[in-house]
Amino acid sequence: MTTTDSVGTTGSAMAGPPLDTIAHLIAGPRVDHVLRRAAGRSPARTALRSPAGATSYAELDAQVDAFAAGLRALTGEGAVVALASVLDPVFAQAFFGIARSGNTSALVNPLLPEERITHVLRSCQARVVIVSPSMLPVLTKVRDRLGELEHILLTHREPDTAPDAADLMTVGELAAQAPAFTEPATADPDAVACLQFTSGTTGAPKAVRLSHRNLTVNAAQTAHMHQVDEHSVLFNHLPTLHLMHVTVAATAAATHVLWPDADVAAAVTAADACRATHYYSLPVRLAELAADPRLRELEAPALRAVLSGGSALSPDAAGVLSQHFGVPVVQGYGLAETSPTTHLSDLDRPRSGSSGVLVPGAESRIVDPVTRATLPVGERGEIQVRGPQLMLGYLGRDRALDLDADGWFSTGDIGWTDRDGSLFVVDRIKDVFKCDNWLVSPTEIERVLLRHAAVADCVVVDVPHETRGAVAHALVVPTDPDCRPQDLIDHVNTKLPYYEHLHRIALVEGIARSATGKVQRRALREDYLRDQQN
Repeated sequence: MTTTDSVGTTGSAMAGPPLDTIAHLIAGPRVDHVLRRAAGRSPARTALRSPAGATSYAELDAQVDAFAAGLRALTGEGAVVALASVLDPVFAQAFFGIARSGNTSALVNPLLPEERITHVLRSCQARVVIVSPSMLPVLTKVRDRLGELEHILLTHREPDTAPDAADLMTVGELAAQAPAFTEPATADPDAVACLQFTSGTTGAPKAVRLSHRNLTVNAAQTAHMHQVDEHSVLFNHLPTLHLMHVTVAATAAATHVLWPDADVAAAVTAADACRATHYYSLPVRLAELAADPRLRELEAPALRAVLSGGSALSPDAAGVLSQHFGVPVVQGYGLAETSPTTHLSDLDRPRSGSSGVLVPGAESRIVDPVTRATLPVGERGEIQVRGPQLMLGYLGRDRALDLDADGWFSTGDIGWTDRDGSLFVVDRIKDVFKCDNWLVSPTEIERVLLRHAAVADCVVVDVPHETRGAVAHALVVPTDPDCRPQDLIDHVNTKLPYYEHLHRIALVEGIARSATGKVQRRALREDYLRDQQN
């Protein structure tokens, strides 16, 4: 991995290897062509495996043709089709089918409450929505608020699927009655392929417009960095499906295993049974696995890497799992706006606590949050990125409003890079605060708290102080009912500078997190302050 320092020894602007490094992996012009190419090269290889069975690349490609033809007969071309990101083989058929039909997919988190689902579907003006039977009751409640919605399709039927869904077709049923497939009229690599929504932690979710080129390039970037090839078996142990794993597997003609069982030990056993080479999970699940007494009995000798995403992974948990399995346990960095990755760990030279180095073709720099000046290597500031995976823009908003004159996108994250190009993400700009004019990262305090045996989970929030600006308080889920908050405060404060000291700890039964394990820190802070006033 090479990096360049565009401003000598004083700046932190970095560039990944040239895009030519991965030119052989990039399919096009449409994102569904990654599947078409895999089916042509390796038709008999297993594309998808789940508890329901296995599907070859040739079979999946034929299923996509059929669904694309059926969808085009239903909607024509140019429609937005919302698709729930369920951990189900039908997702791949539907996603690639939407692209192949000349329509645009809008990916929806199936765990969203009804108000958020309403916002998402209204903002993208979806004409068709594809949901699992479990989502149907919520969608039924809000359908009268979705004036653009014309058709509902089910991913599949279950024995207890609501009787009023009898007149709804499934994806498979639509494909079964489809006319012969014909290619879409256009195949523009810079056309919008997909709408993905931001997490909405600092406001209503925004729809990110991603092109076919954005997705095919980033899939190639990720496959290259994760060393995925046609012999790889990607084991997916996430509660919902992320598009990245679908496109990366197809780019390399690898096998993608979907495992919906939440039990962390059972998942490792299943990964071993299918000779998984890459194990994808969330930080919260990996931390649970690292602390599980069954871990010492688990083996997965075919594994080459454990890969974490969604939020920061505890270095302690990563260390435990890396030592046990004898493979790198790493994380990356990216956003919905970057399709999603800009940095991924070098599996041959992983750096503990790092979010990795730049993927081929990407660039990043660290800037002062106020002056926007590029900061030296090692100094903290806002992370900016640019590259071929950077979004077309937000739906309904001029792209120029979110990029500077040179094409840099400000991520809203605070971080720093070392001289080897490794990125270390500290916190969100909206989460850091100042105490005595020192910049304080709640995440760094949380890392110290989590090392205490009596802490199962925690979140640190800032509380206004009349003379110091703000001070740190914490919500802690204890492992020991006899835990004393002052003991935890003493433990933390001896390990941190004075301006990062905890001033109070409240013991709680649980801490709300998003589906990807992210803490809704602003909402928790407001709830905490409200409780203190009552």
